Amino acid sequence: MATQEEVARYRANLQAEIDSAALYRALAEVEGQPALAKVYRRLATVEEQHAHFWAERLRDAGVAVPPPRPSWRSRILAWLARHFGPQFVLPTLIDMEQADTHGYVAQPEASSTRLPVEEQSHGRVLQAIVSATRSGLEGATIARLEGRHRAVGGNALRAAVLGANDGLVSNLSLVMGVAGADLSNQAILITGLAGLLAGAISMALGEWLSVQSSRELYQHQIEIEAEEIAAVPEEEAEELALIYQAKGLPEDQARTLAARLIADEASALDTLAREELGIDPEELGGSAWEAAGASFLLFAMGAIVPVAPFAFLSGLTAVVVSLGLSALALFLIGAAITLMTGRGVLFSGMRQALFGLAAAGVTYGIGWIMGVSLAG
Repeated sequence: MATQEEVARYRANLQAEIDSAALYRALAEVEGQPALAKVYRRLATVEEQHAHFWAERLRDAGVAVPPPRPSWRSRILAWLARHFGPQFVLPTLIDMEQADTHGYVAQPEASSTRLPVEEQSHGRVLQAIVSATRSGLEGATIARLEGRHRAVGGNALRAAVLGANDGLVSNLSLVMGVAGADLSNQAILITGLAGLLAGAISMALGEWLSVQSSRELYQHQIEIEAEEIAAVPEEEAEELALIYQAKGLPEDQARTLAARLIADEASALDTLAREELGIDPEELGGSAWEAAGASFLLFAMGAIVPVAPFAFLSGLTAVVVSLGLSALALFLIGAAITLMTGRGVLFSGMRQALFGLAAAGVTYGIGWIMGVSLAG
């Protein structure tokens, strides 16, 4: 027997699916392009099937299911779509589909069904509609359709810059805090190296867990997709055709392409993983060990800068050199950030250096106060 909490969740899921179906029906009514209107009607049909799934869960729990009625939020969004066009509400619909995807993955009744995959597919269909509506089948839309280009470089550069910055700022603050307490040069060096190792290992472990968890989730989604291809290839071909239609292909061409791809199980799985799930089956988000190693090295590269002077110098000289090298490194990191932000090199570099040195000044002052208190 379902608990009250489970019944409440079933009701919330049912209402969400009713709302989505009603919105898709409203979009189909006002959409000027017959092909897109047909896509919206198909999405509405799938959402109605999802609503039926949750209605059955409620009936199994002995709960009466009222007639479907869209919520006030859904009715307002439908009104906006009718008066301002489908594009006005598509971003909200995409957010709703993404929320349903994440929510269903965590629910035992839905996680092993097609619900999470279909909600994710709907989000990708809507994204394709937004993209195709803005730019037709030009440039990046064609590239995504052919699956030949992926966005690389920007995220890798950002991760490298931020990883080094984390190591530099955190260890500079740690070293300056210990130096402010007027401890011995050896104590400062050991503390700095310990901070470097602790931070780098922590970052590497966190990165490994993040990437490995993503890989396992992707693999599970691909396994579900493979089972669906074997069990209901017609439905998978329909999903793929919908995605291609949303990207701008005529219905007959989309169905022909989908049928050709679905005929070869291996090719179908690869294509559906990329187009429907947004997953590269060959990489699954990359190697967890490579990500962990890169995270460790990037953090360590930043963290070694404020520590190194204490291996060769001592006293105030070591502190000044450490601050100078760290300020230079912070400026270079700020300059590297301009590759992503487009801001001026001098402004970004100086801002980064000032923030990092301010953090070091605060910890130095705290260390000095604690050192005086303990000594007195």
